[in-house]
Amino acid sequence: MAFKREYQRLTQRTSQMLASTETDNVDFKRDVSGVKSSDIVALANAPRGGTLLIGVDEYTTADGLQRGKVVGCEVDDNARLMIINKATDCYPNVAVQIYIENLKAKPIMRIEVPSGHLKPYCSPRGEYSIRAEGRNRALYPEELLLIFMDSEGDKFLSRFRTAVSQLESQVGSINQSLSSDMLAVSQHIHDLDSQLQRTLGRLARITDSTKKRSRNLLQTLKDSQDSLEKLERFLIDDASFEQSQVAIQRLEDKVDLLLQHRSALTLEEN
Repeated sequence: MAFKREYQRLTQRTSQMLASTETDNVDFKRDVSGVKSSDIVALANAPRGGTLLIGVDEYTTADGLQRGKVVGCEVDDNARLMIINKATDCYPNVAVQIYIENLKAKPIMRIEVPSGHLKPYCSPRGEYSIRAEGRNRALYPEELLLIFMDSEGDKFLSRFRTAVSQLESQVGSINQSLSSDMLAVSQHIHDLDSQLQRTLGRLARITDSTKKRSRNLLQTLKDSQDSLEKLERFLIDDASFEQSQVAIQRLEDKVDLLLQHRSALTLEEN
């Protein structure tokens, strides 16, 4: 459903504004040529925005009160384009809404100027103004500073929230990656532990076998030594001395060889 922007009579909103004087949010203009970019800037910088009523003059009642009087104005496309151009000349641009009223009698224009989200606004000449006490006045330096701080504070808060959201996302990804890596490391340690246990088992079996072979060899050496001693006594009793000496020397060499093998096995066992 299209929003209605043209009215045959005055709307209730306009009638209420005409029954009062100019305020911080209402400004009367005789015709379109009397509207300046600074008028739009002043309302856009106001906390609640405001309304321009074009085709309205001020008059003084018998009680001395200021009121608005409808005198009518041009409401054709050229008049509307003039208003739009003045709004776009502001920096930043101001998005105004234009309504045409009282078409059956004396047409007027109602220009709704919202309170801007990109404050502070200024005119093409770099003038910063605000609507206050029924008139336009320049913004004081401290007022401009507060507006800039509010504006930048909102931007900083928005950027900070975005950064926090991105950081939380990155931390979540890192935690997930670390969890996967730790699981892989844990599995690897488990595999290494199993392999170590198998190796120790094989070493234990090898050591037991080596000890057994060593004991058998020692027993063999002992038996050989006893046999050699018997043989030595026999040779001394039954052969010539020189032949006995040669035979004994050979036997001793063999015994030395056996003893060397025994020493090597003892070192390996230790």
